[in-house]
Amino acid sequence: MPADLAVIGLGPYGLPLAQAAVAAGVPTIGYRTGPEAGSLSPAELRRMLSGGFRPTTDPAELGRVRTAVICAPTPRGADGGLDLSQLETAARTLAAHLRPHTTVILESPVYPGTTEEFLRPLLEEGSGLRAGRDFHLAYSPSRVDPGNRDVTPAITPKVIGGLTPACTESAAAFYARLTDKAVRARGLREAETVQLLETNYRHVNIALVNEMAVLCNDLGVDLWDVVRCAETKPFGFQAFRPGPGVGGHSVPQDMTAGGGRGLRMVELAQEVNNRMPGYVVQRAATLLNEHGKSARGARVLLLGVTYKPDLADLQGTPAQEIALRLRELGASVSYHDPYVPSWSVLDHPVPRADSLYEAAADADLTILLQQHRTYDLQGLSVKAQLLLDTRGAAPTGAAHRL
Repeated sequence: MPADLAVIGLGPYGLPLAQAAVAAGVPTIGYRTGPEAGSLSPAELRRMLSGGFRPTTDPAELGRVRTAVICAPTPRGADGGLDLSQLETAARTLAAHLRPHTTVILESPVYPGTTEEFLRPLLEEGSGLRAGRDFHLAYSPSRVDPGNRDVTPAITPKVIGGLTPACTESAAAFYARLTDKAVRARGLREAETVQLLETNYRHVNIALVNEMAVLCNDLGVDLWDVVRCAETKPFGFQAFRPGPGVGGHSVPQDMTAGGGRGLRMVELAQEVNNRMPGYVVQRAATLLNEHGKSARGARVLLLGVTYKPDLADLQGTPAQEIALRLRELGASVSYHDPYVPSWSVLDHPVPRADSLYEAAADADLTILLQQHRTYDLQGLSVKAQLLLDTRGAAPTGAAHRL
């Protein structure tokens, strides 16, 4: 059966889209743009293949679909801005095979203006076709919450902004096959800026509650109880919780690296969130000192080193910097994570604990960085000599909280 859809980029944005499309009965091909971080279990892959998904390395197949969605990763580059190299490669590959009447949609996180000023010229020059006349061009921000089983693509509204009204409608017709609601933006830039706002909203609010965590520790106030009470307010408040740092694939964008006017609030949020791994290490050293031990020579066990619970994804995980800083203080660092069979920090392997309870009992300090469902925190708090809980997940009074 010929494919209706080509998903270009099978990383954290492309794989969920391909899964949703196959689940909706859309014959889909997947084309990789690089060494992407997305992964599937054998069972998930079997379901996708039986549902009509077909991975391909043949770029010519990109010219045989009605819709092509570019989901190439755009990580932070050396200059602090978004690295568009994989997006450029994807665009040039698609352009060489682009046919008239195809709908091309970009879902990668980008700065406002990228679709029209960066992607459009690449597609037009490489294909000889004109966007808005010969093919449709649109942007739709990716809305993926990895590991969240309650929020499915079918119930997640999709925002769509096209180069022309006809482009918007063509993209909306495609997404109507996957979701119950399509939200039409005024145009490309508005849709791109939705992604900017959504990503920065998360980072700014996490930064606020991270600062509150530091303040509450200084005041001797239980922040977790404060958040529990505050979230009962039925208006004007959304609960965010602190942590050891912010990871994931969607990086905050203050716009300065993209040549735009800087967003001071986002810049400050990055400063606050980037300080959290160091703050965790500071709290760890203080706890050890209070219990008559020095960080130098201390045995420290890190629990959960992924950036999100119940996922194997290490992208941007704060555990990396925390392990490095602890080693610099002279601590002996080991880790336990059911999703990470091996782990290295700056090419130096970190010993993996096989038995969680034995490792916690042996460690001078255990730091909970990620609350995987498999962790029995009640039992762990009994076994651990000293437990620092950066997620507020352990029973009240059973651990020192961030």
